Amino acid sequence: MSILPPHRLDLAGHRRRNGVVPWVAYHGDDGRDRLIEAVEAAGLRGRGGAGFPTAVKLRAARSKRSVVVANGCEGDPLSRKDVALLTRSQHLVLDGLQLAAHAIGATEAVLCVHTGSPALASVAAASAEREDRVPVRVVQVPRRYVASEETALVRYLTSGDARPTGKRPRPAERGVRGRPTLVSNVETLAQLASVVLLGPHHYRAARTELVTVTGAVRRPGVVEVAAGTPMAGILAAAGGEAEPVQAVLAGGYGGTWTADRDGGLTGIPALYALPARACGLAYTAQVLAFLAAESARQCGPCTFGLPAIAADFAELLCGGPATPRLARRLPLLTGRGACAHPDGAARLAASALQVFGADVHAHQAGRCRVPAGVA
Repeated sequence: MSILPPHRLDLAGHRRRNGVVPWVAYHGDDGRDRLIEAVEAAGLRGRGGAGFPTAVKLRAARSKRSVVVANGCEGDPLSRKDVALLTRSQHLVLDGLQLAAHAIGATEAVLCVHTGSPALASVAAASAEREDRVPVRVVQVPRRYVASEETALVRYLTSGDARPTGKRPRPAERGVRGRPTLVSNVETLAQLASVVLLGPHHYRAARTELVTVTGAVRRPGVVEVAAGTPMAGILAAAGGEAEPVQAVLAGGYGGTWTADRDGGLTGIPALYALPARACGLAYTAQVLAFLAAESARQCGPCTFGLPAIAADFAELLCGGPATPRLARRLPLLTGRGACAHPDGAARLAASALQVFGADVHAHQAGRCRVPAGVA
């Protein structure tokens, strides 16, 4: 079953296409157990980037006073899949949200999107068509890169401050207003609904995933591919290369550069195909400057580390000898922030130094092969 139809489905169209959730099969506490067991049997993992087993998160947040939060915010500029899903298949997301609420015993459900999201109108229209067991509240979150991190969402829903709170406690332990909270990406919830509507074994055989593909491809946008499709297949689904491609950024702004397209995609489901005529070092420098500006500025790795490595890359573009400093600085960022933001920046920078080593030497020699102004 495709989770992304060609156009928006109203409730009747959604039920004709996908079916009706068999609530009677999951009645009561025993039904909650069966629902989580079905999710586990399906092998469902989160689609927000971390890939954590969904059944484990459901069990951890299960409580009589829990909250479920659907994360439809996309802070990464290379990702558009959640907006596409909320625009065209909102009812599948809302079915999944209700199933997750039932599985953990939640009495409150929240759908978070960025302020001014193009999905707001379609979500409102879908909500008006439904009579759900747990009312869904739609909340607009500031359009910041780290505002959609799960602890930042919990903090925003509790106090109005959209900054990460740190690695402990996790939302399942103490989340929105101190209550156990499940934070799940909207595609994960749509996949959860598909598990129930198809059955876990059929789901495993037919599962598809959404990936945003941009850059030098013929049909940039959101593509739906079979689970586990290698990067070469994902690029082919977007029409293939529109011009020669030198490298691919896999996993969004906090991902990694690679010249190998035979491997699978990890992290945020997003690919950027860098054309051969562009300078990968310059593109990475622009991304690192963005990441430094978008930090929450509440821990050392973000406050000091990200601007430092962004400045180092700017120096590399001018032919400066910043590589030794980067070799010392990048390991100091990983695992030390309040969230994974500095880890992603360090990962991106390290992969750029490896993949674009020839560009580093070209800039140092004053002979970058790319015309000025072409990133």
